[in-house]
Amino acid sequence: MYELVKAGGWVMVPILACSVLALAIILERAWALRRARVLPPSLVADLRHWAEQGGLQLRTLDERTARSPLGRVVFTALANRHLGREVVKESIEDTGRHIVFELERFLNTLGTIATIAPLLGLLGTVSGMINILGVVGTHGSGDFKLMASGMSEALVATASGLLVAIPAVAGYRWLRGRVDELVVGLEKEALLLVDLLQAGRPA
Repeated sequence: MYELVKAGGWVMVPILACSVLALAIILERAWALRRARVLPPSLVADLRHWAEQGGLQLRTLDERTARSPLGRVVFTALANRHLGREVVKESIEDTGRHIVFELERFLNTLGTIATIAPLLGLLGTVSGMINILGVVGTHGSGDFKLMASGMSEALVATASGLLVAIPAVAGYRWLRGRVDELVVGLEKEALLLVDLLQAGRPA
């Protein structure tokens, strides 16, 4: 493995760094964007129950639920419930913007890695071709053994860039879709909460 990395030349250093960073982001975001963490089932069930009962019931939420994105939306709405529907909606939207920003954290970095990784591979290809031309200029085209080093650098760097970029693109698309799905879920619950507050004051 070391010999393969060494054969790719200096450009393998940033490519390897990109691969480690991309993997860390994908794993961290996959853990952070779990549906149960963003939309706790117990709190969603409460909202459904309150909707069936036609009113909002206040109760003590456990700390884990209260700190969830949906929990923050609920507390924001309850804190402003006496100010009217429009103020409640604006406060929820403001909280929602902060939540969306947190959900999308690191995604731009992952998208950047997906973009630059194949470019780094291309840069390694160019570097390898330059080395080949240098060998040809110095020793002629008959010494294939000397030319093989430059060819190896070009091919390994290109393949490595693609091997990093492909899973990075797939991870980015999957995580982006996951965020969109969770945001839609949050909006749905927020609208239900606004309707509940409009129907009657919390008991």
